[in-house]
Amino acid sequence: QVQLVESGGGLVQPGGSLRLSCAASGSIFSINDMGWYRQAPGKLREWVASISSGGSTNYADSVKGRFTISRDNAKNTVDLQMNSLKPENTAVYYCTAQVRRTPGSLWSDYWGPGTQVTVSS
Repeated sequence: QVQLVESGGGLVQPGGSLRLSCAASGSIFSINDMGWYRQAPGKLREWVASISSGGSTNYADSVKGRFTISRDNAKNTVDLQMNSLKPENTAVYYCTAQVRRTPGSLWSDYWGPGTQVTVSS
């Protein structure tokens, strides 16, 4: 089994910052892409940012320049530094990882349970 657990969510004022962390554990041979998605109330889940095993990053236009994704391959962790937060960034944030459990297995996508981020004064 593979587990992903997010941490670092909470309540922050507009213009503030939060850092989300996600740790992957369990039966892991290697991890390819890792990323973050979010789902606001009444909306579909949307992609926020992703990072390859080699460190290449991509961001949704709405967060570019404000959010930074990073990872530690040795620890199987991925972080999301969120700056200049806006009320519309309020959502449950989910971590995801593309994992190979054995050398011969296929890549599978795993998700964490999510962490709430609320931006409000």
